[in-house]
Amino acid sequence: MTEPTVTEVVREKYGNAAKRVFTGKTSCCGTAPSASGLSGDPITSNLYGISQIREIPEDAFKASLGCGNPTALAQLEPGETVLDLGSGGGIDVLLSARRVGPSGKAYGLDMTDEMLELARKNQRESGLTNVEFLKGQIEAIPLPDDTVDVILSNCVINLSADKSRVLREAFRVLKPGGRFAVSDVVVSGKLPTALRDNMLLWVGCVAGALAEDEYREKLEAAGFVDVTLEPTRVYSANDARDFLTSAGIDVDALAPEVDGKIRSAFIRAVKPRA
Repeated sequence: MTEPTVTEVVREKYGNAAKRVFTGKTSCCGTAPSASGLSGDPITSNLYGISQIREIPEDAFKASLGCGNPTALAQLEPGETVLDLGSGGGIDVLLSARRVGPSGKAYGLDMTDEMLELARKNQRESGLTNVEFLKGQIEAIPLPDDTVDVILSNCVINLSADKSRVLREAFRVLKPGGRFAVSDVVVSGKLPTALRDNMLLWVGCVAGALAEDEYREKLEAAGFVDVTLEPTRVYSANDARDFLTSAGIDVDALAPEVDGKIRSAFIRAVKPRA
């Protein structure tokens, strides 16, 4: 029997996550965020402030499987065009649409029919008209060159099997001077292979996080400049104790090799003007 591709696995998992929102069940990575923005999950909980939570429909938060809040850290100005890669239930698209205002535009790109259905439902409930959700893959963005001012993404690029191609596509669709501003999972230092795979599965359901230096190198190879990586959450073995124990791993014995090495980070870069 042929093994499923990374894309197929991700599509299935995130499609199922959208279905669970419709039925009120939990997400694949733990408890889905509630309308209060709080949950017991150390990755997805407490990412959005109360003022943001009140701006958009509850189901947009319930479908959020991100590891950060790029809309809080990215500089968005009225009239700008924003693209969210892997937009899911639309949380970051809807928040961005409010910040860029009626003269701006917020696109969301997702390959999962169920997530797109949920996102468009959330858009209708929000009343926002400067939003458009596109179907497609982040390795082949369905927009022309030099189209957007800012690219956002929330813990999705790590899911791609071809991250270099994603970053080249992001560079292509950004206008000269455009900004890359994403939250993602990165690895600092070295981890034993088996432990690394288990920790990354815990962090992102299906994950292939890059080392910090490798992320920087890939961005620069795509043409970006002014690359910075800012840790926003640092995970310990204890955060993943239940998950690792169920995988037969002695957490206490291996904690020194794990603690502080898996991180959520906010990653910034710029497309040169010239």
